[in-house]
Amino acid sequence: MRALVFYLIIIISFGCQNNKDNSEIKTTQSNSSGNINSLNVIMDTRDWNGDVGENIRKVFAAEVDGLPQVEPLFNLNHLPTETFSGFAKKNRIFIQVETNKNQGYKILDNPYAKPQKGILIHGQDSQDIAEILKEKGGEIIRELKKTELAEKSRRIKKSTKSPKALQDQFGISLSFPTAYRYAKEEEKFIWMRKDIPKGSLELMVYQVPIELVDNENEPIVNLIKIRDSIGQKHIPGPREGQFMITEEAYMPFIKSINFKGKSAYEVKGTWEVKDAFMAGPFLLYAIKDEANERYLIAEGFVFRPSKSKRDQIFEIEAILKSLKFEH
Repeated sequence: MRALVFYLIIIISFGCQNNKDNSEIKTTQSNSSGNINSLNVIMDTRDWNGDVGENIRKVFAAEVDGLPQVEPLFNLNHLPTETFSGFAKKNRIFIQVETNKNQGYKILDNPYAKPQKGILIHGQDSQDIAEILKEKGGEIIRELKKTELAEKSRRIKKSTKSPKALQDQFGISLSFPTAYRYAKEEEKFIWMRKDIPKGSLELMVYQVPIELVDNENEPIVNLIKIRDSIGQKHIPGPREGQFMITEEAYMPFIKSINFKGKSAYEVKGTWEVKDAFMAGPFLLYAIKDEANERYLIAEGFVFRPSKSKRDQIFEIEAILKSLKFEH
């Protein structure tokens, strides 16, 4: 009996030590790394160069909606399976694809670093992989994008501008970097700007009565009319009589969303300056604030001629999604 008790004590102690060791491993997990929207794809080189790789590229390097030129959702970096070790495992987002295995799909949270999102996709052949991508591709993109937006927000919050002007006028807060400056503050309108090499990032917040958006017309028609009137009044072009409008050649993308418990519209499109060769992408959220009988509209746009704009509009998205109503 004494021997049995002693044996049980040893087992329990060993189990507790294992739990402690596992806990220490988890708490000392290293930080993830990588550029925003840089997606590592781990698979055999033969699969990457074949149909499997082509299907991966179609989904994760697809064109971003609302940009004036073709840019991919993610920058894809192929890593052969045998090289996926050490520092290569620290990238913030990755997809690992394996063939000659039973079909399966799994999302991993912080498997090798923190924060990190990993996607495992298995299948016997390219057809199995294609089926998973068709069924789960949208979900995977949302998970990866959520991770990248959270990382971008974390970086922004390291040094943010005071939102007092927005609090005083609209009763909202917004997290945006100190590199932005308040360019114009008028009744029911505030404009913030950030200078970048050969261009700028712009943020605007304004409000309109609910009936200007919700009436017999389609919401997109009303929202274009509203932002064009704001552009004419507040956003001048380089010459007299010029001002920002929504580009007429392309209808913006619009969808209904839930913005932190409130009904809203998300609009993506391109802007231009009337009678001038200036244009770029914009992102707009029109949030229905019934308590204050208004639509609160927060939008951002990018001016960066002849340069990529995906990462800039991504920064704007991270900023706009930080918006909170304080009362």
